[in-house]
Amino acid sequence: MELPARDGELVQIMDAGLAEAARKAGAWLACRPGCTQCCHGTFAINELDAQRLRVGMERLRGGNSALAAAVEKRAEAWIAEYGAGFPGKLSSGLLGESDEEQARFEEYANEAACPALDGATGLCDVYAWRPMTCRVFGPPVRSAGPEGEQGLGHCELCFDEATAEQVAACEMPVPVELEQEILAEMGAAGETIVAFALLRPVS
Repeated sequence: MELPARDGELVQIMDAGLAEAARKAGAWLACRPGCTQCCHGTFAINELDAQRLRVGMERLRGGNSALAAAVEKRAEAWIAEYGAGFPGKLSSGLLGESDEEQARFEEYANEAACPALDGATGLCDVYAWRPMTCRVFGPPVRSAGPEGEQGLGHCELCFDEATAEQVAACEMPVPVELEQEILAEMGAAGETIVAFALLRPVS
């Protein structure tokens, strides 16, 4: 299975949005190679994110098998260490959807380094294929709160001493509707985490 055709459009929009937000933010945006704050802690990814990572790993195996093997080794070690507490099905890597499982996930592997992270270089080995959550971490991004209110959040390391107006001027728009349309076309169901997506081959 290849990636949905419109995933390229989604990634292009995201990359352009990040570049523009970074241009506006200048020194306020602390994101630099080697800054790995956003590479620690586990988060859910949808099927489109997972498929993009799988395709990326296939391409990595074909172009740099040693690097792909290193990523797989880290993913296997990650699952060996944290798999016992995984709030879902280890056989499929899908997160559970019950209230109890969702609550457990809130506290799950919160300090763990992402297996895609090269600890020696501080770089992501699958950067070109990273999930949407990774692509929006850093610049100001608008999201809905628990009560449906809209808030503008950014990495705590960024925008030091910037005013609310200055932060708002650097907002990065996110094409949420396009992503949801692609997921609907895929018939995607369930969420997983990066470690499982890195190891599961393209089907």
